[in-house]
Amino acid sequence: MAETAAALQALARNVRAARTRAGLSLDELGRRAQVSKGALVALEKAQGNPNFATLVRLADTLGVSVSALTEGPAEGRVRVVSADAVEPLWTGARGSTARLMLTTTGPAPVEVWRWRLEPGEEYPSHPHQAGVVETVSVTAGRMTLVVDGTEHTVEAGQTAAFDGDAPHTYRGAGTGTCHLVMTVHLPPGPASAP
Repeated sequence: MAETAAALQALARNVRAARTRAGLSLDELGRRAQVSKGALVALEKAQGNPNFATLVRLADTLGVSVSALTEGPAEGRVRVVSADAVEPLWTGARGSTARLMLTTTGPAPVEVWRWRLEPGEEYPSHPHQAGVVETVSVTAGRMTLVVDGTEHTVEAGQTAAFDGDAPHTYRGAGTGTCHLVMTVHLPPGPASAP
């Protein structure tokens, strides 16, 4: 329970700081991110429990990575993260998960995600800000990547890249679990600097 409280405190602090840097009021951030002002007030008081889609919309609107909103301060020069030490930011009804492992620092951060997709289960993502590029590298199994309505099969050993400013969906395909590493390459800009 203490870990959850600390995570909510870090989220509250990071959202408030990013909103202030961007010069946005709660009303304006809410309008742009399509999140109610009440939810934002609760979040900035560490009382909210936002879902994954809300975090992505806030990060996109603020021009930062999702982990810039969720992580505490950097712990050192090298960071090693174990998948079992990171709670999923999304969990599907059939057991699929998405875990944000880490985000690189600098003017054009890269998020590194580990996904587990069960057959037939999918995660639809809204379009991200212009300039975002995503890659998916399937390490086991098979997935269907849907970008702007077109389906692409990506199998173990294959990597696909696409512009993330189009609607896209990740879907488990075949009969076994699909494991993949996804990267989200954020465009350089003043809002994404640490």
